[in-house]
Amino acid sequence: MTIQEIQTIKQRFGIIGMSPALNRDIEIAVQVAMTDLSVLITGESGVGKEFFPQIIHANSARKHGPYFAVNCGAIPEGTIDSELFGHEKGAFTDAKNDRRGYFEIADGGTLFLDEVGELPLSTQVRLLRVLETGEFIKMGASKVQKTNVRVVAATNLDIPKAISEGRFREDLYYRLNSVEIKVPALRERKDDIPLLFRKFSVDFAERYKMPPLRLNDEATRLLQSYYWSGNIRQLKNVAEQISVMEKDHDITADTLRKYLPDNGLQRSIILASPKESTDTFMNERELLYKVLFDMKRDMTEMRQQLNGLLAGNTPPQPINKNEYQTVEVLHEEPKESFESEEHPPTLEDIERDTIRRALTRAKGNRKSAAQELGFSERTLYRKIKEYGLTNEK
Repeated sequence: MTIQEIQTIKQRFGIIGMSPALNRDIEIAVQVAMTDLSVLITGESGVGKEFFPQIIHANSARKHGPYFAVNCGAIPEGTIDSELFGHEKGAFTDAKNDRRGYFEIADGGTLFLDEVGELPLSTQVRLLRVLETGEFIKMGASKVQKTNVRVVAATNLDIPKAISEGRFREDLYYRLNSVEIKVPALRERKDDIPLLFRKFSVDFAERYKMPPLRLNDEATRLLQSYYWSGNIRQLKNVAEQISVMEKDHDITADTLRKYLPDNGLQRSIILASPKESTDTFMNERELLYKVLFDMKRDMTEMRQQLNGLLAGNTPPQPINKNEYQTVEVLHEEPKESFESEEHPPTLEDIERDTIRRALTRAKGNRKSAAQELGFSERTLYRKIKEYGLTNEK
């Protein structure tokens, strides 16, 4: 697809941003739209996963058919089967009439199952049957019905972890995951953050009849360096709060800090050194590697100075500890050293050792280790498997 074609889709669906990862996701959505493959959209809460099933439906042969979005996490477990597959009168206490489910009324169209990871296991079995055979049975019925529905699912859940804990069926995961679209977190789209903030501030200015917000350079840098655990939804909420609460709409970094929870500020500080904090092009992994390499360099200098002291040379000069801030996971001395300077460690060696020690301190608790490292649990799970650290405790 050309940039112009991608931009046309963004304008149609109100998508803001020029991130290469976002553009690639749109390309994938359009490419698979004309097939009947199931699509699984993954990403953190608040990243805008709901746009992609709409893009897929609008560019498919089913575009004139029905489109329904179902939030599986918002429907009580006792009624989710009825919502999806329908029921007959008398199927349960409150079933006073027959009811058609979404798989019946969406026949010939697209069904978007949001938060599919929250489905109970019994419903997952029913869903798997529909995906494999196109057949379902209403609650309280014995007659098998056919449906021709394209399913697009989304989740912010770490599905591999849920599978290992017995909360999600592995066969259903592979059936849903014919094609996966990974929507990037907002902190991975740093150049898009000011664009989104500006769009939200203009929208709220029109709604509340007031001037739009204007950020100075320092406030813009703070906005881009913030962690944004709530992603676009959190950014929009902050823009609305500031629009309503601040009389002066020329926003400084000090003003902005009042509306940013401290946990996001601390996580961004851990990942970035003071002299690198304005380099918005660096992602979290690059920042972590820089800190690791800087620390390794200083350890080398300390060893050289100590060797010089023992040999009777000039006493070692103190290292400037304010040059950078170390990541908390590195406060503990490694249990085993890396290779000699003649064979320096690779990035993979450093990352493997850092993850191993974080897992050891967390006593195998992957959620705690991920928080300490600044990774998502999904990323940590993948790296644990990649480095063979599954037995670390």
